Amino acid sequence: MSKVKIGVVHTFLYSVEDLKGLFKKYLPEVEMVNIIDDSLLEEALANKGITSGIVKRMTGYYKNLEEIGCVAALNQCSSVGEAADLAVQELKIPMFKVDGPMAEKAVELGSKIAVIATAISTVEPSSNLVERKAKEKGKKVTVDRCFVDGAYDYLLKTGDKQKHNEMVIAKIKEAAKDHDVIVLAQGSMYHLIPQLSDVKVPVLTSLETGVQQLRGLIEGLD
Repeated sequence: MSKVKIGVVHTFLYSVEDLKGLFKKYLPEVEMVNIIDDSLLEEALANKGITSGIVKRMTGYYKNLEEIGCVAALNQCSSVGEAADLAVQELKIPMFKVDGPMAEKAVELGSKIAVIATAISTVEPSSNLVERKAKEKGKKVTVDRCFVDGAYDYLLKTGDKQKHNEMVIAKIKEAAKDHDVIVLAQGSMYHLIPQLSDVKVPVLTSLETGVQQLRGLIEGLD
């Protein structure tokens, strides 16, 4: 019996293996189909947001996934989440955002929320998503945008993961002093969780809950 297919559009190479592991753990009956275009993220970073070219390419990728039989698509990258919102208007299959459940959980847990981002292109989309989830729930929240300037350069340009991690962890601990909950806006920070056991407020990441949300879809297909 062939597996159900779910497609994932990635803008970041590091996320592929992490998501493969989570699909295997939580959705073993699903075949994960990957499209990787790291130029999307480069373009978003250069323009500090999405462009018409990003929207056009992502729409094409999602249509490709639909054409090969995927029952749903998952958007992996927060930086292009708003492009995914536009692309889905052209699709017949549902599109899920990997950071959607994280944003909902943040709103449930607190009213003063810090969004930690290392990519300038992620700051507004991730913060806007949290604010939108709060509005949907009728809850008043304050969302503080916490940009870790320079950390992404260490990760992408020099490969110095330790320096990237040190900078992000310092920002998280600083934000934890006066916020109810911390949101790690990018999947690239997923591996930091074991180093944050001394942080006294909830610290949320997107990858695990982003995959788990697909369980309801799969069960609905039975």
